[in-house]
Amino acid sequence: MVDTSLYLAFLVAAFALCVTPGPDIMFIVAVGGRGGPAAGVMAAAGVASAMLVHTVAAALGLSALFTTLPVLYYVLRWLGAAYLLHLAVKAFRDRSVIGEESARTGSGGMRRAFWQGAVTNLLNPKVILFNVAFLPQFVDPSLGHVPGQFLLLGVTLVVMGFLWDGTVGLLSGRLSLVLRRSRRVARALNVFTGTVFAGLAVRLAVTSPK
Repeated sequence: MVDTSLYLAFLVAAFALCVTPGPDIMFIVAVGGRGGPAAGVMAAAGVASAMLVHTVAAALGLSALFTTLPVLYYVLRWLGAAYLLHLAVKAFRDRSVIGEESARTGSGGMRRAFWQGAVTNLLNPKVILFNVAFLPQFVDPSLGHVPGQFLLLGVTLVVMGFLWDGTVGLLSGRLSLVLRRSRRVARALNVFTGTVFAGLAVRLAVTSPK
């Protein structure tokens, strides 16, 4: 269903993309640092789930709407920036020790980390445009089954991304557990988390579609 040489080239490009620090990595590090290793992994799972949604949209041609209706790009961009600012404010106001909130809320804290990762990625129109620009380079229309080729490439990228992002979230969370006995360090990490969220919000708000 796919060209072998194109797929191998895709694997190399996808690996390079996964290991290159970007907004998703920074977000996962911040969530893991604030909520512990499980929260970091769940945030990575949320990002991966959102990426799968983007992949399906690209395969169905829905992502191309952003190139024909630019207003959708700007609406989604500002919604994403507002959501990240909301998370930043919550982190700045948090006075709990790292992992303390997750311990109290149990699975609720893990679900929250998952949905934060998913919503943050879903509301990032740059990810949608990336799929529109990146995936077609490795699709060979002459082989047919173009939506299937999109799905295979997208699922491959999602799996690779989750393995890398999940590892990063796990390690950042474990480091936070080592430091969480100090409330001063815990407060500093909450400030760091809020700063990351705010920085991502500003980045999303000011970047252009190109």
